[in-house]
This record gives sequence, C-alpha cells and structure tokens, in this order.
Amino acid sequence: MASTSYREITLNGLWKNNPGLVQLLGLCPLLGTSNSTVNALGLALASALVLICSNTAVSLVRGVVNTAVRLPAFVMIIAALTTCIELLMQAYTYELYQILGIFIPLITTNCVILGRADAFAAKNDPGRAAYDGLMMGLGFAAVLVSIGAIRELLGTGILFANMQLLFGPAAANWKITLFSDYQGFLLAILPPGAFIVLGLLIAGKNRIDSILAERAKARQPEVVVQSRRVRVTGVIE
Repeated sequence: MASTSYREITLNGLWKNNPGLVQLLGLCPLLGTSNSTVNALGLALASALVLICSNTAVSLVRGVVNTAVRLPAFVMIIAALTTCIELLMQAYTYELYQILGIFIPLITTNCVILGRADAFAAKNDPGRAAYDGLMMGLGFAAVLVSIGAIRELLGTGILFANMQLLFGPAAANWKITLFSDYQGFLLAILPPGAFIVLGLLIAGKNRIDSILAERAKARQPEVVVQSRRVRVTGVIE
C-alpha cells in the first residue's frame, strides 16, 4: 500500500478531513470550553500535544502489539500522555487548569486522538504519524480557537482576555477591547452559542467547497477541448 504523501496529510488535517468541521469528532470539548479564546487555546494546545505524541508512540509500537489488545494499548498510551499534560498544566497554568476542569482528563477519550491512532498511526511510519498528529491537531485547534474568539467577541466585545492564565503575566496586556461600551450578547457565551457558531463555520466551509468544485468543473471542458485539439493536430501532421 502506497504511503500517504505529506501534502495529502496536510490538506486532510487542515481542510478536507478536519476533525471539527468534517468528521465532527471531539465535539464535547469543542463546544464546552470555547466560551473564550484563552480557554479554547489552552485545551487546543493540550489536545494537539497529546495527539502528536500518541500518534508517534502508536506508530513505534504497532509492530509488537497484539491485535487482541491493540485498542486497550492505544488507550493506555493516550491516558499516560494526558496525565503528563495534566501535571504540566497543574504546575505552570494552575488557574487555567482549574477553569478547564474535567475537560483535561477527558482528552483520553477524545475520539479524534483515538481515531487517528487506530486509523492512521497504526498503519504508517513514525514520521508520517507524527506529522498527521500535528496537522490534525492544528486543524482541531483552528476550529476550537475560532469558535472561542468569535464567542468571546460577540459575548463581551473583547478579544484575548485573561491570556496571562496561559502565557504568564507578560500576556496581561494582550487584551483588545473592540467595543468599549458594548452591553454584551449573552447567547454567544452560553452553550447554544457554541452550536450556532460551529454550524456557521461548517456552513461556510461547505460553501467554499462547493464554489471550488464549481470552478474546477467549469475548467474541465477547456482541458478536454485542448486535449482534443492536440490529438487532431497530431493526426494531420
């Protein structure tokens, strides 16, 4: 079986097979922690790190793990890595860890991570497995942070509030107040707001895909006509 190219892995992770917009996996953390940019970014980084490391580890041990215990072994690897991330967050970003709460340990059961371990990492070399984890992690993080930023902006009129929880005291001045006298839009930061914003992002992606498909279809007859001209010219000569 031919190995998947790095270009295809990139396109799949960021766009064609994006875990948040196409596969619709990991919706629990995607919707539950995306009421602000810092919360979304914190969980996105944690999930991406676990995804990269778990993909790499699964690829390394895929040849020595018995088929009967494959999935339990994958879960143990993911759980161990999640515990490491959890301890690191307790040590360096404790306040953010408290805010995210149960969603950090729940990375262990994130369908994105287990799905990529079984569907890709277990069938490819460590380099491609790690790169797949990186691209899928970035794709998931992009959706998560986008939802968090949109909800924070619509709900409070502010962007990048409380970034010091993740990046330390130096990030306290990163806050951008776009609307100083904004009264706030409560629905945006409530759970229904997450569903609405995610639905709009999915609709936007589907619309872009349809436009690209129409343009590709419109160019196809020109290619066919040109190829026929080349064949006819060759016959005459």
